[in-house]
Amino acid sequence: MRVTLLAVGRLARSPETELVKLYVDRATAAGRALGLGPVEVIEVESRKPGKLAEAEVLRPHLKDAHVLACDEHGRARTSRDFAAEIARLRDDGTRRLVLMIGGADGLDPQLMDETQGRLAFGPQTWPHALVRAMLAEQVYRAVTILSGSPYHRD
Repeated sequence: MRVTLLAVGRLARSPETELVKLYVDRATAAGRALGLGPVEVIEVESRKPGKLAEAEVLRPHLKDAHVLACDEHGRARTSRDFAAEIARLRDDGTRRLVLMIGGADGLDPQLMDETQGRLAFGPQTWPHALVRAMLAEQVYRAVTILSGSPYHRD
C-alpha cells in the first residue's frame, strides 16, 4: 500500500524538512517487506487564497485513495492504534492511503466530508512544518511497530 503525505504549501529548507525526509526514507525502506510504501510527500499550492481554492488543488490527489485528514477535531490515536489501522487498510486491499494536511486555515468542510476519517495530534494547534514531521515520524513508527522493531516502547 502506497502512503502519501499530502500537504498544502511548500516547506523551505529547514530542520523540519530534513526530519520529514529522514522519516519518509526510513518508512519506505522498512515498509517494503511489509507491503507498505513507498511513502511519499506531495506538496500543493493554490494560486488563490482560501480553503475552497486549496480543496481544488488537493482533490485530484485523493482519487482512489483512503483519506485521513489531519484535523484538531479528529480522533487522536495511540501509535499502536494508528499502526493497526494502517495494517487493516493494507490487509483489506487498500492500495493507497493519503494523510492530508491543510493550509493555515484548515481544510474545506466539504472536502473534509469526502474523507474516510480525521486524525488529531491532540487539541493543541501545531505549526504546519512540525505537523508534517510528526506525521512522517508516526508513519515510520507504525512501520516499526508492524515489523516488531524495538523503536517503539510502551
